[in-house]
Amino acid sequence: MHRSRLSSAIIDCNDLQEASRFWSGALGVEVASEDPPYVFLRGGAGGLQVGLQLVPEPKAAKSPVHLDFETDDLDAEVARLEALGARRQRFVEHWGIMEDPHGNEFCVVPRRPEEMPSDAADWTA
Repeated sequence: MHRSRLSSAIIDCNDLQEASRFWSGALGVEVASEDPPYVFLRGGAGGLQVGLQLVPEPKAAKSPVHLDFETDDLDAEVARLEALGARRQRFVEHWGIMEDPHGNEFCVVPRRPEEMPSDAADWTA
C-alpha cells in the first residue's frame, strides 16, 4: 500500500508582495523562496509547507480549505492579525472567522472553548 501525506497549503492571492508580508507576519516565519508565481514560507509545522500562489484574476468563490490559528489569548491574536491587515468576518460558537487581505478566510480558535473573547459581541455577520 502506498503512503501519502499533506505536504503543502497553498494560499491564492493577487499580490505576492502583500500576501508575503501578511502571511509571514501572521505565521511568524520568514520567506524561504520566491519564484513567481509562487512564494514559499520557512518553517511549517510538522513539515507542512505553506506557499502563496499568484492568481491575478479575482477568485470566483471562496476556497473550501482554510487555516486555523490556535491561541491562548484570542483577543490579543485577533488584534495582532488585524494590525497585519486581516478583517473580522463573524463569530461562531467560540471562534472567530477572519479574512486575509485577499479575501481568504481563516479561523482564530481558543485553546479551550471556554476561553471566549471579551468582545465577541463586536463580531459582525
